[in-house]
Amino acid sequence: MLFSLDVFDENLSFWGTALGLFMHNIPALILLVLTIVSWKHELVGAITFISAGILYVFRAFFGMRGLDWRIALSWSLTIAGPAILVGILFLIGWFKKKKIRKF
Repeated sequence: MLFSLDVFDENLSFWGTALGLFMHNIPALILLVLTIVSWKHELVGAITFISAGILYVFRAFFGMRGLDWRIALSWSLTIAGPAILVGILFLIGWFKKKKIRKF
């Protein structure tokens, strides 16, 4: 959400600024809603965050033409790495919760 603050440099009206902030923050708001749902249903978080990380890796390597593979790897580790790690932690939590329910 921090990157959406650049909308204030565009000298827009109040409603233009509000719309710009909303448009820039849609991905963050979607992830916020999915995180809230994931606290109750860990499998949703595991699937969501691991999928988002893997999709970003594919986009970094195959979607950006002319990008050096070292830069794509750096971006992938920086951005997709934490998302995949969070997904794995949700998956571990889901397995542990499932194991506790059996007993």
